Amino acid sequence: MQVIMTGIYRTPGNMVQTVRATTTARELVDHGVGWAALRLHEAVASHSDKRIKEGMDAWVKSPYVVNARVHFDKNSVYMGSSPRFDMYGNEFGLGKALAVFSGYGNKFDGKLTSYPGREGGGSIDLEVCLLPEHMAAFESDEELSTIFNE
Repeated sequence: MQVIMTGIYRTPGNMVQTVRATTTARELVDHGVGWAALRLHEAVASHSDKRIKEGMDAWVKSPYVVNARVHFDKNSVYMGSSPRFDMYGNEFGLGKALAVFSGYGNKFDGKLTSYPGREGGGSIDLEVCLLPEHMAAFESDEELSTIFNE
């Protein structure tokens, strides 16, 4: 997706917008991970240039600072980043990075950050932030581990 920057939008800066795909635990169990991925894809694909600009206009009329504790449901999973961020393309004379992390800010239980993978070719690196008890459940889920080991 490409956002055409005109007028006020030419101002450089940072912006956060949310795109939601909602399901129930029952739907997820019944339909599987591929179905959930398709729901996410549809939500992102429908986040058009027009919707982004409408969000920016609304923010200009009523500005606010995003606070994860206020703006996000604690029982959800949040995905962040953009394929436009070539994290492994930045080279500072030490060679290609072995891994990348997004820093310590804006971390909370259920936050995922994705990057184009180090190997390229459509690979994806994930940074996963979970409370220890949730990470233990995540690591011991046999069905989920088969997805990542294929």
